[in-house]
Amino acid sequence: MKMVRIYLSICVMKRIIWRYEFIQQIYKRYSCIFVLLFLGLTGCSKNSDTSADNLQMEISSSEETAPAEEGSAGDIPQIRMEMPKNEVQKAIAEPMIEDMDWSDCFDGINGTAVIYEPAGNCYQIYNQELALIRRSPCSTFKIISSLIALENGIINPDESDRTWSGEIFWNEEWDRDIDFSDAFRSSCVWYFREIIDEIGKDRMQENLNALGYGNCDISDWEGRLNTNNNNPALTGFWIESSLLISPREQAEVMERIFGDNTEYSEEPLDQLKQVMLLSEQHSADTSIYGKTGMGKANGIVVDSWYTGFADASDERIYFCVYLGETENKNVSSAKAKEIAIKIVLNYVPDKERAGSREQLQEGKRLGTENSQEPEGNSLTKRQKMKRNTEEEV
Repeated sequence: MKMVRIYLSICVMKRIIWRYEFIQQIYKRYSCIFVLLFLGLTGCSKNSDTSADNLQMEISSSEETAPAEEGSAGDIPQIRMEMPKNEVQKAIAEPMIEDMDWSDCFDGINGTAVIYEPAGNCYQIYNQELALIRRSPCSTFKIISSLIALENGIINPDESDRTWSGEIFWNEEWDRDIDFSDAFRSSCVWYFREIIDEIGKDRMQENLNALGYGNCDISDWEGRLNTNNNNPALTGFWIESSLLISPREQAEVMERIFGDNTEYSEEPLDQLKQVMLLSEQHSADTSIYGKTGMGKANGIVVDSWYTGFADASDERIYFCVYLGETENKNVSSAKAKEIAIKIVLNYVPDKERAGSREQLQEGKRLGTENSQEPEGNSLTKRQKMKRNTEEEV
């Protein structure tokens, strides 16, 4: 302790001396005398410990940077130790992504498929690059608008009929008074255009932000960016317009809605599941829930979807299949649905797949070597395909 006091005393003395040029010259000649004199004054009193501590604090405070002065001593360790909550979760639960070769299902169509299994924190993805590209959700967005409307009492399934305006649409199923169930299954655009207007911009934006729904952009509320249709009853921000979402995000949003940690009420979720359930029974032990979506640009199909979830073997998985514009191929939402059903029915849950993470990584490596590079996602206008009656499904 005595040596510490001596060292601190010398340091302080030097700081004082070097402030004044004339003292520097004297110090150079008589430094030994100054040191002995200073030690005699500071090191021999009963309060020398306190003096040394105070001097140490002065030195420290004079050399601290401005940011350190803004917080208290108790704040410093907290700043150094705290990690943002989302970073902690990311570090703890890094998902396992398995690269799949489902090219046989797509038969040359430019597309991607995502299966998300929260229980194993595992993704199976075909064409990972395309799975991250955001596109217009088209009528898959009816899952979102239906849920918000059911949650807020805008739709009561028992009294959900809406009056047809008398306008003749391309889909004759829309040319009548129609209720929620039929409107959802036939993807009646004019019905959901009215529903979305009643939900309103503020409530819609709030829900999309909470769900993390793609780019959450509803700025083109009326859908004027749509190049395929200018009928205000059949356009909106979700149809080839401002709102965009990737196939992987679609599967993740399905989990946020229908997963264990959903923020939505049980009754609206059950009502929504009833209209999403596939009427065709493809498997005794698998129930598939989903919604199609399709959009055109200048008369050409550029986006086709089928997204939802499936309950199989006491486990729920979330999926999305997306098909992009492909020359000389019949791209449609019906085809996306067909591919999704095939993949889901052949899906093997993570807990039943043999091997550890290392084996899965080896499978990923071999799959990359054996699979062909997917066709590029060119979504520019190509040679016109045979004109289709569907505008958006």
